[in-house]
Amino acid sequence: MKKIFTAIFITLFTFTAFAQEKKTPELKKDSKKSKAQKSLSDLAEKALKAHGGDKLRKMKSLTMIGEVDVTASVFQQEIPATFVTIFAGDKYRLEINNPFQPLKQTFDGQRTYTNLDNGFTLPSPNQQGFWLIPKIGDEGFEILALPEDKKKKKGFRLVSPLGDFTDFYLDKKTNQVKGWDATFYSNRRMVTTSVEVDKLKEIDGIILPEKYAQRFDLQQMTVWAEFKATEIVVNKEIADEIFQIK
Repeated sequence: MKKIFTAIFITLFTFTAFAQEKKTPELKKDSKKSKAQKSLSDLAEKALKAHGGDKLRKMKSLTMIGEVDVTASVFQQEIPATFVTIFAGDKYRLEINNPFQPLKQTFDGQRTYTNLDNGFTLPSPNQQGFWLIPKIGDEGFEILALPEDKKKKKGFRLVSPLGDFTDFYLDKKTNQVKGWDATFYSNRRMVTTSVEVDKLKEIDGIILPEKYAQRFDLQQMTVWAEFKATEIVVNKEIADEIFQIK
């Protein structure tokens, strides 16, 4: 039973989506494709602006505390848990507390620590998911069109310098992110994940997801999670001890 919960919780964390696929080839610099690329870049900039623009880009720290209810196809009973995320620059601390398999992971800017067996680590949330939005316009972060099967949706693909990517879907009126998805690999197993944002919250001019649903399609099972942040704090001074690896 513990192995089941381990499989569930090593993949559950707020906005993560890690892809190990090669980058999509760059667009050719002909006039038609240059116009299409400019349109995509403008759309991405609108999404950044819709979530606070420079205030989001210059955010120094973020702390999110909340609750998450998890259900899996192999275990229909809802599992209650709590989560904590703390970001300060490239440093982060992630925690998911539940009765079966608590998860803790810390990155101090150079090293990563995890309490999971075999040293398994979650991918950095700074390279995928919602936290790519502040990177829009930064060198090395590539904006591409959505794949053909998603062309009807308003959105774009954002690729990090490591090749990780996230497909973002925007509200047609506000340009705010209403969802995203990705495919990634965990212990050589392919996982697809989708997120639908139910509620956003403004904190000091920064618009952040407060309540959202996430689905993970694993090879052996499907996991559903309902996240709700009960406390969100931005730009608070974070002591280095928080990220210290002992």
